[in-house]
Amino acid sequence: MSRAFGPIMQNGYVVRDIREAIAHWTRVLGVGPFFVLDPVEFGESFYRGQPLDLDLTVAIAYSGDFQIELIHQNNDARSIYTDFLEVSPPGLHHVCVCVDDVDGVIEAQGLTDKIVQHGHTAAGVRFAYVDTILHGGTMLEVIERDKAMMDAFDQMKAAAARWDGEKAFIGKLRD
Repeated sequence: MSRAFGPIMQNGYVVRDIREAIAHWTRVLGVGPFFVLDPVEFGESFYRGQPLDLDLTVAIAYSGDFQIELIHQNNDARSIYTDFLEVSPPGLHHVCVCVDDVDGVIEAQGLTDKIVQHGHTAAGVRFAYVDTILHGGTMLEVIERDKAMMDAFDQMKAAAARWDGEKAFIGKLRD
């Protein structure tokens, strides 16, 4: 557990091919099923203080209580994901924690000036990515807890516990 933020609940991986990444995680690592959000709906998002028009596909699965997130950016807007792929191969991009107050936690830890990307989803879930990179990967994502989101995560965990290994993902991926 992180003493500063609470438990890390997710590893987020930036990938170049989401179908290939899902296949790898399900067939090779035995993790699934993945729940696909395509596209992720944002209310507003900012990259380095500027408005960001982000077209993102995300696939989420669980291994026990730990969440795996696969992220594929579908457009060429400058973002933390395009920055990552410019200097690193696809792979671990960030760890994520859920908190009650994004701003309060970031301020308490003295990280306000290290926010690289932030915003909220169309459902109003607030998030911020903090530049904590010491080596490739390991940016910190801080998400504000939301009952609907946490309920959805619980349903994903339950599906993973029942998963028979057959269906790799739930939802639709664009062609």
